Amino acid sequence: MKLSCLQENLSKGLGIVGRAVATRTTLPITNNVLLATEDSRLKLCATNLEIAISCWLGAMIEEEGSITLPARILNEFVNSLPSDKIDMSLQDHTLEMKCARVEARISGLDAEDFPPIPQVGDHTIYRILPEALRAAINQVVFATATEDTRPVLTGVSAEIEGETLTMAAADGFRLAVHKAPLAAPAGESAEVIIPGRSLLELSRLLTEQEEIVEMAISANRSQMLFRLSKVPIGDSTGQVEMVSQLLQGTFPNYRQLMPQSHSTRAVVNTTEFLRATKTASIFARDGSGIVRVQVAPGEDPSPGKMSISARSDQIGDNVGEIDAQVSGEPSRIAFNGRYITDVLGVIHEAQIALETTTPSSPGVFHPVGSDKYVHIIMPMFVQW
Repeated sequence: MKLSCLQENLSKGLGIVGRAVATRTTLPITNNVLLATEDSRLKLCATNLEIAISCWLGAMIEEEGSITLPARILNEFVNSLPSDKIDMSLQDHTLEMKCARVEARISGLDAEDFPPIPQVGDHTIYRILPEALRAAINQVVFATATEDTRPVLTGVSAEIEGETLTMAAADGFRLAVHKAPLAAPAGESAEVIIPGRSLLELSRLLTEQEEIVEMAISANRSQMLFRLSKVPIGDSTGQVEMVSQLLQGTFPNYRQLMPQSHSTRAVVNTTEFLRATKTASIFARDGSGIVRVQVAPGEDPSPGKMSISARSDQIGDNVGEIDAQVSGEPSRIAFNGRYITDVLGVIHEAQIALETTTPSSPGVFHPVGSDKYVHIIMPMFVQW
């Protein structure tokens, strides 16, 4: 193998695939990055056996070849180089690299021993705008379970049907559902469970994607491909692909958990609600994280109000009050404060509606002016 490429392009490419390098593994070669020539470009690959990320960079290829090198050493060395052209040549299992007046030789392992990157057939391609996919991920992925007692809950249910991608996540205490429009109608319906960790990495890749994202599911429903065709890499653009293993099992029928009616609806300013909840959470730390929400209708011309409070025997107590447009009866309900701040932190609309029925029934959060998102939180039982 003999080629040359720009330092800033190689540095950016290594940063992209480096997210998939294994950190704890019984297979040492997964600590390496694969470098290979392909279609007159330099291909970088890394995998931790759960996800695999591949990136193609522009390069001047003189001789074909491939090698795997220790990811940490390679990344640190390339980042230390000046912004100039890097010349690379492979002799046996050692890659010689020269940049300006710096040179190094890094020993690697045979590329044939690198785990094969899963190939997902393109029999059905789904297309979605990057900002729509990123919004869907960011509004549901935080609600996945962190413990593996029920593996399917550590993932996000993704249903593709018609012109809509519906993502849902639940951890037993809350449920987040987001409906995102596809860029083109789906030719075939599909339902899979994508690991939450995989979607977090995908969300990071999407921040700089400029064109439509392509998605494909393997025939046996065990892997899913995400293809980003125009990612800024240094002074040019390159292609990035991420393949994720899918979780096997049946996701709970969350639609049965969604309340169909409510007795109280309070519309409040999202920023004010978030600020009041964060303040109350300071006093809720020693009180099981419990934040109490009370809603009272107003009498014309006065608006209604929502009070957010918390108390702790060791610290003290706090009450914050904000204006609310209230319809229905007065209500009171208690939640884990972190769950409220989590959902309010991903809402971009200026107002949010909280719908409640009884102190023991779930609370439903709706962004005002959007029907794409709904978030449900189970209440906590307290003595009022």
